[in-house]
Amino acid sequence: MRLFSIEHSRRAYRADFALYGLACLLLTAILLMAGPPGQGLRLLGLAVAGLSGWTLLEYVLHRFVLHGLPPFKRWHAEHHRRPRALICTPTLLSAALIAGLVFVPALLLGDWWQACALTVGLLGGYLIYALTHHALHHGPTRQGWLRRRQQWHALHHGSQHVLQRRPGHYGVTSAFWDHVFGSAARLR
Repeated sequence: MRLFSIEHSRRAYRADFALYGLACLLLTAILLMAGPPGQGLRLLGLAVAGLSGWTLLEYVLHRFVLHGLPPFKRWHAEHHRRPRALICTPTLLSAALIAGLVFVPALLLGDWWQACALTVGLLGGYLIYALTHHALHHGPTRQGWLRRRQQWHALHHGSQHVLQRRPGHYGVTSAFWDHVFGSAARLR
C-alpha cells in the first residue's frame, strides 16, 4: 500500500473510518475520565466549536483546495470522474493535517485539555463528513436528511451540466455555507 495513494483497497478505505472513530472515542473518554474538574462546560463548548467549525472547514477545503489547488484538484477530479471508486484523502495526510493545523495550534494557544476538546469536535465533524460522503456515493438513501444531502451532492457532481456553468454545492454535510457564500447556484 502506498502511503499517499488516493484510491484505497476496501480494507484501507474502511480503516480510515475506524481510525477516526477510535480517535473520537479515545479523546472523548480521556476528556470525560481525566479532564480537569470544573471545566466540563468549557471543554464541551470547545468540542461543539470544533464540530461547528468543521462545517466551514469542509466547505473551504472542498471549494478552494479540492477544486483549486494542485495536486488536490487533480485528485478530486478523479473522484468526479469515478464517484463510486474508493477515493479519499490518504489517512496519513489527513491525520498529519489535523494534528498540525488544529491540535498543535490549539495546544499552543490553550492547554492540553482545550486542544483535545477542540480536536475531538473537529474529528467528529470529519468523521460525520466521511461517513456521509460514503453513504451518498455507496449506500441506499431513500428518505430524510441523507436523501436531501444526496440530492444536493448530485447537483455538485453534475454542476457542469445542470447549473449555470459555475460549480457549486460544495457542502456535503450542510448547505449553510453554500448559501452564505453564494455557491448554491440556481437551476436554469
